[in-house]
Amino acid sequence: MKLKGTLAVVLVGAGLFLATKPAAAHHAFAATFDTSKPVTVKGAITKVELINPHSWFWMDVKQPDGTVVNWGFEGGSPNSLIRHGVTKDTIPAGTVLIVQGYQSKAFDHKGVGVNMTLEDGRKFLFGGSAPGAESEAAVPSKDEVKPQGDPKK
Repeated sequence: MKLKGTLAVVLVGAGLFLATKPAAAHHAFAATFDTSKPVTVKGAITKVELINPHSWFWMDVKQPDGTVVNWGFEGGSPNSLIRHGVTKDTIPAGTVLIVQGYQSKAFDHKGVGVNMTLEDGRKFLFGGSAPGAESEAAVPSKDEVKPQGDPKK
Protein backbone atom coordinates (compact mmCIF):
# COMPACT_ATOMS: atom_id res chain seq x y z
CA MET A 1 0.00 0.00 0.00
CA LYS A 2 2.85 2.39 0.83
CA LEU A 3 4.36 1.85 -2.65
CA LYS A 4 1.16 3.07 -4.35
CA GLY A 5 1.21 6.30 -2.31
CA THR A 6 4.87 6.98 -3.14
CA LEU A 7 4.25 6.29 -6.82
CA ALA A 8 1.30 8.70 -6.83
CA VAL A 9 3.41 11.48 -5.28
CA VAL A 10 6.20 10.94 -7.82
CA LEU A 11 3.77 11.00 -10.76
CA VAL A 12 2.06 14.18 -9.53
CA GLY A 13 5.44 15.86 -8.99
CA ALA A 14 6.65 14.88 -12.46
CA GLY A 15 3.41 16.16 -13.98
CA LEU A 16 3.78 19.53 -12.25
CA PHE A 17 7.42 19.82 -13.36
CA LEU A 18 6.59 19.08 -17.01
CA ALA A 19 3.64 21.48 -16.99
CA THR A 20 5.79 24.44 -15.84
CA LYS A 21 8.91 23.88 -17.99
CA PRO A 22 7.74 25.64 -21.21
CA ALA A 23 6.66 28.75 -19.31
CA ALA A 24 10.20 29.36 -18.04
CA ALA A 25 11.87 29.11 -21.45
CA HIS A 26 11.10 32.57 -22.93
CA HIS A 27 12.87 35.77 -21.90
CA ALA A 28 11.16 39.07 -21.14
CA PHE A 29 11.70 42.14 -23.34
CA ALA A 30 12.86 44.28 -20.39
CA ALA A 31 15.47 41.69 -19.41
CA THR A 32 17.22 41.99 -22.77
CA PHE A 33 16.57 45.48 -24.20
CA ASP A 34 16.58 49.02 -22.77
CA THR A 35 13.64 51.28 -23.70
CA SER A 36 15.55 54.28 -22.34
CA LYS A 37 18.13 53.76 -25.14
CA PRO A 38 16.33 54.14 -28.47
CA VAL A 39 18.54 53.78 -31.57
CA THR A 40 18.09 54.86 -35.17
CA VAL A 41 20.64 53.58 -37.67
CA LYS A 42 21.00 53.59 -41.43
CA GLY A 43 22.89 50.86 -43.21
CA ALA A 44 22.95 48.08 -45.77
CA ILE A 45 21.49 44.67 -45.01
CA THR A 46 24.11 41.91 -44.94
CA LYS A 47 21.95 39.00 -43.80
CA VAL A 48 18.29 38.25 -42.98
CA GLU A 49 17.52 35.23 -40.80
CA LEU A 50 13.79 34.43 -40.71
CA ILE A 51 13.98 31.83 -37.95
CA ASN A 52 11.92 30.94 -34.89
CA PRO A 53 11.44 32.19 -32.27
CA HIS A 54 12.97 35.55 -33.32
CA SER A 55 14.20 36.67 -36.71
CA TRP A 56 17.45 38.62 -37.07
CA PHE A 57 18.40 41.40 -39.47
CA TRP A 58 22.11 42.16 -39.80
CA MET A 59 23.31 45.40 -41.36
CA ASP A 60 26.54 47.32 -41.92
CA VAL A 61 26.38 50.80 -40.38
CA LYS A 62 29.00 53.43 -41.21
CA GLN A 63 30.29 55.21 -38.09
CA PRO A 64 31.26 58.91 -37.89
CA ASP A 65 34.96 57.95 -38.10
CA GLY A 66 34.36 56.00 -41.34
CA THR A 67 34.58 52.51 -39.85
CA VAL A 68 31.78 50.06 -40.52
CA VAL A 69 30.08 48.14 -37.72
CA ASN A 70 27.73 45.19 -38.23
CA TRP A 71 24.54 45.67 -36.19
CA GLY A 72 22.03 42.92 -35.43
CA PHE A 73 18.34 43.66 -34.85
CA GLU A 74 15.94 41.11 -33.43
CA GLY A 75 12.51 40.92 -35.01
CA GLY A 76 9.39 38.89 -34.44
CA SER A 77 8.76 35.36 -35.61
CA PRO A 78 8.66 34.67 -39.36
CA ASN A 79 4.84 34.44 -39.16
CA SER A 80 4.65 37.87 -37.52
CA LEU A 81 6.95 39.39 -40.16
CA ILE A 82 4.98 37.81 -43.02
CA ARG A 83 1.81 39.39 -41.59
CA HIS A 84 3.63 42.74 -41.81
CA GLY A 85 4.70 42.15 -45.43
CA VAL A 86 8.29 41.01 -44.82
CA THR A 87 9.46 37.82 -46.54
CA LYS A 88 12.93 36.53 -47.34
CA ASP A 89 12.68 38.30 -50.72
CA THR A 90 11.48 41.70 -49.41
CA ILE A 91 14.86 42.89 -48.12
CA PRO A 92 17.75 41.26 -50.01
CA ALA A 93 21.38 41.74 -49.01
CA GLY A 94 22.62 45.19 -50.00
CA THR A 95 19.28 46.93 -49.40
CA VAL A 96 19.81 50.23 -47.57
CA LEU A 97 17.33 50.97 -44.83
CA ILE A 98 16.74 52.93 -41.66
CA VAL A 99 15.98 50.94 -38.53
CA GLN A 100 14.44 52.32 -35.35
CA GLY A 101 14.61 50.20 -32.24
CA TYR A 102 16.05 49.81 -28.76
CA GLN A 103 19.59 49.00 -27.63
CA SER A 104 20.52 45.64 -26.16
CA LYS A 105 21.50 45.72 -22.49
CA ALA A 106 24.35 43.26 -23.01
CA PHE A 107 25.76 43.97 -26.50
CA ASP A 108 27.04 47.19 -28.06
CA HIS A 109 25.78 46.61 -31.60
CA LYS A 110 22.60 44.65 -31.11
CA GLY A 111 19.07 45.76 -30.56
CA VAL A 112 15.43 44.98 -31.13
CA GLY A 113 13.77 46.55 -34.13
CA VAL A 114 10.51 48.48 -34.07
CA ASN A 115 10.29 49.56 -37.71
CA MET A 116 12.39 49.72 -40.85
CA THR A 117 12.12 52.20 -43.69
CA LEU A 118 13.53 51.51 -47.16
CA GLU A 119 15.03 54.29 -49.27
CA ASP A 120 11.93 54.31 -51.51
CA GLY A 121 9.79 55.16 -48.45
CA ARG A 122 8.23 51.75 -47.85
CA LYS A 123 7.98 51.01 -44.17
CA PHE A 124 7.69 47.66 -42.39
CA LEU A 125 7.18 46.74 -38.76
CA PHE A 126 9.47 44.20 -37.10
CA GLY A 127 6.68 42.45 -35.20
CA GLY A 128 7.64 40.95 -31.88
CA SER A 129 7.87 42.30 -28.35
CA ALA A 130 9.32 45.81 -28.82
CA PRO A 131 6.91 48.65 -27.99
CA GLY A 132 5.33 49.71 -31.29
CA ALA A 133 6.62 46.74 -33.30
CA GLU A 134 3.13 45.32 -33.80
CA SER A 135 1.33 48.64 -34.47
CA GLU A 136 1.81 51.69 -36.67
CA ALA A 137 4.89 53.70 -35.60
CA ALA A 138 6.24 57.04 -36.79
CA VAL A 139 8.36 57.04 -39.93
CA PRO A 140 11.81 58.44 -39.08
CA SER A 141 12.78 61.61 -40.89
CA LYS A 142 16.21 62.01 -42.45
CA ASP A 143 17.03 64.53 -39.69
CA GLU A 144 16.54 61.84 -37.05
CA VAL A 145 19.11 59.47 -38.57
CA LYS A 146 22.30 59.78 -36.61
CA PRO A 147 25.22 57.35 -36.90
CA GLN A 148 25.55 55.38 -33.72
CA GLY A 149 28.94 55.45 -32.04
CA ASP A 150 29.93 53.45 -29.03
CA PRO A 151 26.73 53.37 -26.89
CA LYS A 152 28.80 53.04 -23.69
CA LYS A 153 30.45 56.47 -24.14
